[in-house]
Amino acid sequence: MRILHTADWHFGRTLEGRSRLEEQAAFIDELADIVNREEVDLVLVAGDVYDSVNPPAAAEQLYFEALSRLADGGRRAVAVIAGNHDQPERISAAAPLARQSGIHLAGLATGQALEIGIPRTGELAVIAALPYPSESRLRELLSEDTDEGKLRSAYSERVSRLMRGLAGGFRPSTVNLAMSHVYVLGGAETDSERPIQVGGAYTVDPSAFQIGAQYVALGHLHRPQRVHGAETVRYSGSPLAYSFSEGGQAKSVMLFDAAPGEPVEPRELLLSCGRPVVSWKAKGGIAEVHSWLDEKRDAKAWIDLEITMNEMITMEQIQQLRKLHAGIIHIRPVYPDADKPALADAAVREQLPVEELFRRFFTRQTGGAVPDDETVRLFLELIDEQDRDGAELEAAAHEGE
Repeated sequence: MRILHTADWHFGRTLEGRSRLEEQAAFIDELADIVNREEVDLVLVAGDVYDSVNPPAAAEQLYFEALSRLADGGRRAVAVIAGNHDQPERISAAAPLARQSGIHLAGLATGQALEIGIPRTGELAVIAALPYPSESRLRELLSEDTDEGKLRSAYSERVSRLMRGLAGGFRPSTVNLAMSHVYVLGGAETDSERPIQVGGAYTVDPSAFQIGAQYVALGHLHRPQRVHGAETVRYSGSPLAYSFSEGGQAKSVMLFDAAPGEPVEPRELLLSCGRPVVSWKAKGGIAEVHSWLDEKRDAKAWIDLEITMNEMITMEQIQQLRKLHAGIIHIRPVYPDADKPALADAAVREQLPVEELFRRFFTRQTGGAVPDDETVRLFLELIDEQDRDGAELEAAAHEGE
């Protein structure tokens, strides 16, 4: 049978308020093309299909459309587990209906492995599938000790016992696989992964997956990677770059053939979907940025811009840059002469209206974002309310004199 491993779709995720739904839909288009072209029999989705436990309706619609396209009316099997971002009950809610189409959904840990028949080959896949196993989801206290080392040991041992129990379904006559959504010690993280460990407590020793599986499909880390160099224990990574720390990373899915009792040789299939994330450092100031924009540099990318300025960057300059390139996310001015910031002089500040002061403060605090009119309006209402409350208190004090 031919198997594809993917994970960490994070449908519903934004980049500083910018929707990624169009890019995520393009990923599903590319994924559907891959599974059809490569004649894939089984798709493994190792958690974090959503970015939150309460995803927007458009994200849910895309997810269900994706499952339908991948399953292709039951001609292809799909197995999905919940990640730390997913609400497990939401993932498994449609399980009875989905199973009729060859889609297997697992939200919470159980003591039974998934068994999936592959009509094309007549083979049976047994999957030791462990959705994200937090203490609350396991509904048990893993350790009463607060020492991080002991907590980590208790958590890792619990995961190991669960995996060994699930592997009890492995047989010489079946294709034996494992799938989970955990942080395995030694994996390389990026900024876009919300930690699933407290300190280092929710981490798992690689030995937990030494259970005789021919391949271990992992989710959570967004950089595609092998675990401790093992070719068959892998994170597929996310299909899109979800933070600027992922800039330059190649995104991919894993593909391999598996037969009972035979070793597998995974191969990485690179993805072309998704806008790249890049960082610009404009030491030459505004002029250098305009030069890059004129030459259409990174025209389709999301951009984190750091710009060296000799004077305070104006709202007009910020708005013009964003108008020239809609993909500019952050604009962080750097002032070499830190002793002379444009608004350091109190007299200058006093001459500016409150609204302009708030806009500039908002821009500095958010790394270059521009507050919309509604945000400014709410701020001014708060100021007015505070002024009214102050006036009422002062009047009441005078009445009591």
